[in-house]
Amino acid sequence: MVHVVEGRTDSVVVVGAGLAGLSAALHLRGDGHEVTVVDKGEEPGGLAGRLDLAGHHLDTGPTVLTMPELLDEALGAVGETLADRLELLPLHPAYRAAFADGSALDVHTDQAAMEQAVAEFAGGAEADGYRRLRAWLTNLYQVQRDRFIGANFDSPLDLAGRDLVALAAMGGFGRLDTAVGRYLRDPRLRRVFTFQSLYAGVAPGDALAAYAVIAYMDTVAGVWFPRGGMHAVPTALAAAAEDAGVRFVRGAEVVALERSGDRVSAVRTDTDRFPCDAVVLATGPAQSTRLLRGGPRRPVALRWSPSAVVVHLSADRVTDEVAHHTISFGGAWETTFDEIIGQGRLMSDPSLLLTTPTLTDPDLAPAGKHTQFLLAPCPNLDAAAIDWDAVGPRYADEIVEEVVRRKLVGSTADVTRLALVTPDDWARAGQAAGTPFSAAHTFAQTGPFRPRNLPFRHGNVVLAGSGTTPGVGIPPVLISGRLAAQRLRRA
Repeated sequence: MVHVVEGRTDSVVVVGAGLAGLSAALHLRGDGHEVTVVDKGEEPGGLAGRLDLAGHHLDTGPTVLTMPELLDEALGAVGETLADRLELLPLHPAYRAAFADGSALDVHTDQAAMEQAVAEFAGGAEADGYRRLRAWLTNLYQVQRDRFIGANFDSPLDLAGRDLVALAAMGGFGRLDTAVGRYLRDPRLRRVFTFQSLYAGVAPGDALAAYAVIAYMDTVAGVWFPRGGMHAVPTALAAAAEDAGVRFVRGAEVVALERSGDRVSAVRTDTDRFPCDAVVLATGPAQSTRLLRGGPRRPVALRWSPSAVVVHLSADRVTDEVAHHTISFGGAWETTFDEIIGQGRLMSDPSLLLTTPTLTDPDLAPAGKHTQFLLAPCPNLDAAAIDWDAVGPRYADEIVEEVVRRKLVGSTADVTRLALVTPDDWARAGQAAGTPFSAAHTFAQTGPFRPRNLPFRHGNVVLAGSGTTPGVGIPPVLISGRLAAQRLRRA
């Protein structure tokens, strides 16, 4: 039986109004708790923020939305539905994958459409391999969904049981690239189903095959985009929470937790004090460690994921080569991961993500303009001492020139840089090691070995967010809010 916080939990303060904190607030309120959300921002969202520049509405955080049923679940906790609050537009294709040899593949979530696309791209044998891979991905997700992704852990022994045996039998504890390679021989196709591991902080050759569930979410379950941009998601969740009776305190940074014995009795900002029976810290590992004045000891220090440089662009026009999400793969692959993870260097032959949300929602930019979000993975601040003030603008120019060379952007004259985000900016926003992707999903930082959301067994503080279970990405972060609420379940 999962351990829950002992004693009264009637009144809960949630610190942080990102997706994890909002999910926790909705689930807690639905369970009957009095909930106060305290956040340093004036708007909800945390990393899923918004920047308005020259009439362009820019999402500053995640751009890929999968598993919308988790949003429906959080809203359902207070008696609402996703349709009540948000219009989601399915993306077809989910991605366009562009390769260094000039070939391109539209990645469809519909099985028949994808089989045909793969057959035309790489032949019938690869289409058959895709069919078998899709079945394996689906089974892998079904095995992991409730027991590994959607569960609280108090001990590694919690993993024991039939599901663990099933996951092992499916090869879940092998390597991701090897597992995908059993189905697909074409190296381009293998990249499409393994590149996601980088956002979990691990190269495909080192990542557990269990993390193929991210590819399931992207390539089988579907990719969506909210009308109004990704920031519409936290805006909708916050509005529903507030209508359900959750109190929001905005523009207030939490500076300390007051303690009474083993328990936190109040949360303090510079100007106010909020008494409580329990606390959910949905702030990220750096801030939670500071507020807790340290965390539980680990035999080995946490290893952080790579970071990212993001260039926000205004485009006068877009080429026919781009979709809403375009993944542009360089010719290099294994060396790319070694450069940013092992050597602490910028990619010499970069793989890039170019998102053009105005292809789906033109209202995000002035008439005749497009917004584009260009992301380049890069070393985090622990891995490399890069002078980003000097290097950042030059590197932004380089990767823009690269997407021009790859014919994803017509010319440098077609785009104007609106904003640039580097690891230094992520660090200033409170992200440990300057990475928005938090702790890497190595074996020692996966499942019950990841920092637990109940850091002190006899305390009344629970964690939520990408630094705790189940991990990084919008679906895991939303689940983390529900798991935090379960730790505070009322008898």
